[in-house]
Amino acid sequence: MSRIKTAVSLYSLQDEYLNHRMDLTAMMHFLKEHNVEGVEILPDQNIKNAPHPSEADVAQWHQLLAETGITPVIADVFLNTNLYKNRSLTKRECIDLLIEEIKQANRLGIKLIRLVSMVPYWVCEPLLPYCEDYDVTIALEVHAGMAFDEPETLDFIEEMKRLNSPYVGLVIDTGIFCQKFPRVVKAYEINNGASPEMFDYLDQLFEQGTDLHRTVKENNGEYPEAFKKVIKTKEDQMFAPLCDGYENYPFEVMDDLMPYIKHFHIKMFEMTPEGPEYSMDYKGLLEYLDQKGYDGYVATEYEGNRFTLPGKPMQEKEQVAANQKYLQACLKEIQGGRK
Repeated sequence: MSRIKTAVSLYSLQDEYLNHRMDLTAMMHFLKEHNVEGVEILPDQNIKNAPHPSEADVAQWHQLLAETGITPVIADVFLNTNLYKNRSLTKRECIDLLIEEIKQANRLGIKLIRLVSMVPYWVCEPLLPYCEDYDVTIALEVHAGMAFDEPETLDFIEEMKRLNSPYVGLVIDTGIFCQKFPRVVKAYEINNGASPEMFDYLDQLFEQGTDLHRTVKENNGEYPEAFKKVIKTKEDQMFAPLCDGYENYPFEVMDDLMPYIKHFHIKMFEMTPEGPEYSMDYKGLLEYLDQKGYDGYVATEYEGNRFTLPGKPMQEKEQVAANQKYLQACLKEIQGGRK
């Protein structure tokens, strides 16, 4: 039986954090005020001296968890292979860095690590003994633009299935389930000088049940002629390569992967005044997950902040609160009082 719980990625409040309007304590109490059960942290940003925090800072983190009653669900980990100007990291260096992240997660009481998209499959087997010793699972993020038709993602999934360990899995970012192109992105780019015609073309693709990423793949990696014709301005040329970062997969793409899925990023660009998010069917997704027996967290990950129009206030807290209110209402309807 499913028991879907809500969380918030602190990535969602990055502008509040960066500009010192909220510190870690304030963010955690904000989550508590909005009845959020779990938290997703970015240790590099939220924890001093990560991945080697002091005992005092670790103790302070655990005190904050006790104060708020919030569960530490997952840590976002980035494998920075370009630390040096003249070379990429070796395999051994990559694995050693991730071992330190596993040890840190254990100290912080976190049992799941999100590996950023495109982390190579070959890290999994060498990390397994450490995952088992420290009781920390590693899970690759499946993200729009880097999803189920990308060789690196498919290689990871193949290795995950080969190892068949509870300590290796996936994090699904719901940006792969866009049913409309996000209008806040459209408004932002048009304000920067992009052509409305380019976005009209993208809207038509979504109405047809597809997206630019899939269309380009089907066209041998080339832009279709119809898309080339609407690329008119310098801003069009700059943004066009990013337009495939919004995909339109059906939920059923996860059918055979559900046993391996450990966590969800509820990608959010714009909560509407009516309630739902503009681009995505969260209720439909939650109903699908309930039917599949998913027992885990769905974490708000607000990304509309980066598309705030000049002169307009950042709406991070308001958007996160609205997203949580909607998700919790959907889950109450779907799961009732299920515990």
